[in-house]
Amino acid sequence: MGQPLVLRSVAALRAWRQQCRRAGETMGLVPTMGALHVGHLSLVNRIRQEADRAVVSIFVNPTQFAPNEDFSIYPRTFERDLQQLSEIGADAVFAPTVQEMYPDGFATTVTVAGPAKVGLEDAFRPTHFGGVATVVSKLLLQALPECAIFGEKDYQQLAVIRHMVRDLDIPVEILAGLTVREADGLAMSSRNVYLSPEERALAPKIQEILQGCAEKLRKGSAILAAETWGRTELAIAGFEVDYIAVRDAASLAPVDEPRPGQSLRILVAAKLGRTRLIDNIAAN
Repeated sequence: MGQPLVLRSVAALRAWRQQCRRAGETMGLVPTMGALHVGHLSLVNRIRQEADRAVVSIFVNPTQFAPNEDFSIYPRTFERDLQQLSEIGADAVFAPTVQEMYPDGFATTVTVAGPAKVGLEDAFRPTHFGGVATVVSKLLLQALPECAIFGEKDYQQLAVIRHMVRDLDIPVEILAGLTVREADGLAMSSRNVYLSPEERALAPKIQEILQGCAEKLRKGSAILAAETWGRTELAIAGFEVDYIAVRDAASLAPVDEPRPGQSLRILVAAKLGRTRLIDNIAAN
């Protein structure tokens, strides 16, 4: 397969989008920050099943990083990313500069609440979802695809984007991609490269403990008891735990006693050394 068309400006993206539209072709968008792995590629493969043309955005978005986070050292592997996308048949890559996305005088941002304010990632990264919502709304409006896809590994992000698209009447269908895991169960993430060999060997414990929490809930354990067990087990294993929480799967609101038929999600964030890992699974 040929190399994807590389588009560096909003004008070029819109011109290509217009060509697709004139040809009667639908388009799907896969927003990424690059450093692509098999999880990202699974999203591209899914979008190619849903639309005639697949465009992948690669943009390390500065507005979703706090001052103490890893924007400057976030892995950037553009040539390797392009090669991987060539191999799976992506049609185009939108790779704007920071200046293209946030030109001089940029002064408008998206403020989010609902699932963005539920005491999970937002409690530890209070500016994060405002940055995500702003850049994703820009990407959706720049490309105006029929559909866009986001991975379930960043489950709160997925919920925030779905809520934002609904609230702002952005005419794009938001699809969810299943979390892709390593053979030992660790959720794939661009940040896994930061793990030392010893930390990498321990990291799959996070998935094992999530499964243990889900099993306890299925056997009738109280939610608080399952959360407490999970936090304790993670700490014993050597993780610094930010949260492990059972939430309503749609709203991410806290749940004391689940309603009959209510879908629940267990979400976790914990550090191993300097690397912060997040994961989640369905609880029922």
